[in-house]
Formats: sequence, C-alpha cells, structure tokens
Amino acid sequence: MKLPHHDLPDSMTVIDIIEPGGPEKLQPLNVILPPITSGHLLVKVMAAGVNRPDVFQRKGAYPPPPDASPIPGLEVSGIVVAIADDVTEWKIGDKVCGLVAGGGYAEYCLVHQDIALPLGNLSFIEAAAIPENFFTVWANMFQLGKLQAGETVLIHGGTSGIGSVAIMLAKAFGAQVITTVGSAEKVQIAQSIGADHAINYHDEDFVTRTLALTRDKGVNMVIDLIGGDYIAKNYAVAAKFGRIIQIGMMKGNPQNLNMMPLMVKRLTHTGSTMRSRNIQEKSQIAQQIKQQVWPLVQQGKIQPIINKTYPLDQAADAHRFMESGDLIGKIVLVVD
Repeated sequence: MKLPHHDLPDSMTVIDIIEPGGPEKLQPLNVILPPITSGHLLVKVMAAGVNRPDVFQRKGAYPPPPDASPIPGLEVSGIVVAIADDVTEWKIGDKVCGLVAGGGYAEYCLVHQDIALPLGNLSFIEAAAIPENFFTVWANMFQLGKLQAGETVLIHGGTSGIGSVAIMLAKAFGAQVITTVGSAEKVQIAQSIGADHAINYHDEDFVTRTLALTRDKGVNMVIDLIGGDYIAKNYAVAAKFGRIIQIGMMKGNPQNLNMMPLMVKRLTHTGSTMRSRNIQEKSQIAQQIKQQVWPLVQQGKIQPIINKTYPLDQAADAHRFMESGDLIGKIVLVVD
C-alpha cells in the first residue's frame, strides 16, 4: 500500500444506520478506516451524494451486497490519500469521484481504480452528484435500452436526480424527450434542461397527452422510476416494439396487470439495478461514460442539478428533505 507523506488517522466519522427506521436512525459513529484492498483507492471524502436507495437501505428494504460496506452512500468525490500496490491509473493527491456499493457517508471511502473518474473542471459537490445517476441512466437507457437518435423517450420524474440526467443525456444524443412532473415549476425546470414536452400529471393524463404529442404512435422508450399503476399506462403509451426500462418501483408492484398490450405490441419490459453489479460491469460503464459523456460534462453542456447540501452530520435532515417530495435534482452531503 502506498501512503501519503503524512500519516492517516486511525479512525473516522461515518453515518451509521443504528437500526431500520426513520431518518433519526442515522447516527454519527467513530470507526477504523477501511483496509485498502487490491485495485482500490482510499479517498478522503469531500462530498457524498444522497440517493433514494439510501432511504430504502435505512428502512431495511435494500440491504447492501454481502461484500459491501454497511454504511450508506453510493457515490463520493474527494482526494486520493492512499492506493493499493497494484493501482496504476491514479496517484496520491488526485481528485476523483466514483461509484461505490456502500460506505459513502464517511470521512474516508474505498473507490475502485476502474470506476473512478477525474474531477477536471468540476467542484467536489458537483462531482459527488454524478456517479450513481449517470451510471444508472447510461446502463439502462443506452446499454440496455439502446436509445437511438431520432427516437422518442418518455421519462417519468423528470426533475428527480435520475430523471434530470436522463433528460439531459437523451437530448445530448439526439432523442426527442417527453417527461412527467408534479408541478408547474417542475414543468419549467424540465424544459430548461432539455425536455421537448413536460406534462404536469396533476393537470393532465400523461397517456392521453403523450399519444396526442406522438400522433397516436406512442413512444419508443419509457424510463420508469415509479412502477405500480404506471406500468399499465406505460404499456398503453408505448409504440409497437417499444422498450419499457424499469429503474425504480416507488409505487411498488402493479395490481392485476393486463399483459395483453405487451404481447400485442411486442414490447420489451426490462430493467436493472446498479448496486449489485460486479466491478467488471461497472468498469465497462465507467469507460463508456469517460469516453462519451465526460467531455460533455467537462464542457458544461451537461451539469447535475444541485438542490441542497447538508453537513455530513446532518444526513438525517437530508433524508427528511428527500422524503418530503420537494426535491428537484440532487442532495449532497459535505464533509468538513
């Protein structure tokens, strides 16, 4: 293991889930630093993104993989302070961001060298808001869904972290974008980041409106974080041979789902999670993002929307805000 010129502390502060439950179950805890394993960087965390899976983990509904840290947090940015002996791509002092399977709500975190990305022009806060959403959208919308220029995609939750990134990437690669949001303010925000049409689902039925916008042809792809009764509506709004990509299930499983539209239209309904993927899969995604998306990020053509920041020890407040329904874009924890 290669160390910095100064010695590292023996312990660090993390935010632990003391037991499943509400935000109050997130408590600061002092623990030893994680041992550096093959291929990994030890990063002094400057900022950590907050994501919906963190909330599910806190509630006991989304346990970490067996080999992952039980500490919540799926994305970090910071400074490399030590590296494993076999690390060749990075050096001590490099500023990086990265996707992790857990351990982000902490002062120090392990990041695999093949999944780290250089900060470049980004601030630590901006960079911490990128990995989880960008990896998820790229893997689902482009690798799995194979979105093509000229196609039309319906993106639910267009001002969420996932939804906003999906809008920006879909537009950047030449697609037409329709999105659903929950307020007039969110309509304006969705359009400002690239949506061609934003539907306030409180005012309009998104199926009727989307079919009207597509002249009853439907959309080539649906990116869905919602699940529940949205699934039948996604089948209704999809074009022949359309692809429904399931990224989340906030409304849970559908009840009495009629599968006939899926068969008649020859739809494909698939989806995936990110956290359980192995290093090789995540590395492949990272390399494609580095080649095809990172130049757009560094040029400022695609930027994460940062809604609020909180100090690390106020992670419980960050979760309360995420669950309030007022969130637009991302929440980031800042580490002193």
